[in-house]
Amino acid sequence: MTALSVLDLSPIGQGSNASQSLANSLDLARHAERLGYKRYWLAEHHNMPGIASAATSVVIAHVAGGTKTIRVGAGGIMLPNHAPLVIAEQFGTLAALFPGRIDLGLGLAPGTDMMTARALRRNLEASDNFPQDVVELMGYFQPAEEGQRIRAVPGEGQTVPVWILGSSLYGAQLAALLGLPYAFASHFAPAELDHALEVYRTRFQPSAQLDKPHVMLGLNVFAAPTDAEAKLLFTSLQQAFVNLRSGRPGQLPPPVEGYDRDLDPMAKTMLSQALSCAVVGSPETVSQGIDAFVRRTGADELMVTAQIFDHAARVRSFEILADVHKAMSKAA
Repeated sequence: MTALSVLDLSPIGQGSNASQSLANSLDLARHAERLGYKRYWLAEHHNMPGIASAATSVVIAHVAGGTKTIRVGAGGIMLPNHAPLVIAEQFGTLAALFPGRIDLGLGLAPGTDMMTARALRRNLEASDNFPQDVVELMGYFQPAEEGQRIRAVPGEGQTVPVWILGSSLYGAQLAALLGLPYAFASHFAPAELDHALEVYRTRFQPSAQLDKPHVMLGLNVFAAPTDAEAKLLFTSLQQAFVNLRSGRPGQLPPPVEGYDRDLDPMAKTMLSQALSCAVVGSPETVSQGIDAFVRRTGADELMVTAQIFDHAARVRSFEILADVHKAMSKAA
């Protein structure tokens, strides 16, 4: 049965703050560990009033330090924002602190708007060097050679699995060329999903890390006792997306009854496209939706995300999904 993992942006709800969001992330990670989720990844975003995971490696340390067995990682680190050596040192440190539990997902996008990207990177041409930077970063995890002038300490000799993240064919091609596992952002950018999977699987070249293609797909899952309750929870994400795409990013809003009824046609079309990879409903609806998505895509893993305003309802959603997954595994 396809493994389940968690993608967390550490959402900041309206009226809340980053301290509470980061505490919620640790609480959710502990629940995910107890429920049998495989990984708990955090994403790098900047200048976002509703996201508390900007200093991603710091939040990973917070979550890994408060859990015991679940793998914790970045989904992902936006590498053009950073020097490869710095990321090798950060994740080498994490791997030294939490051996065998750290993942490093690498993305190409800045994770923010262009003005903030300039503040982060100073050089917007850094994205052009992404393949070389990935190779350089992976090299720092190799055992140091005699006479090597630049070393990642901690980092060298550490086993830190590297993933390529993407929402287009570019990431698929690079992951295939380097023989790395591939995570596709279908939870918010599904347009190229099928084509990217084909490219990755047909062009994959085995490597020291991986002998055959391995795909993890992002999926929005909003689970509740009834379809109506789940659809209501889902309106927080719908509002957040409309606000973001309208140039008004903000804290995660509370759910609104009948939100989509009053939306203009352009906003409805945008949501139907961007959030087409979403399973929203009761346990039965979620079971059917997960099964259909996995059958269509052949995903090896699902990276589930749920931007739910109320923390208790968010935890409950992941509990329902875990129960559904166990039932599906027994029936398989």
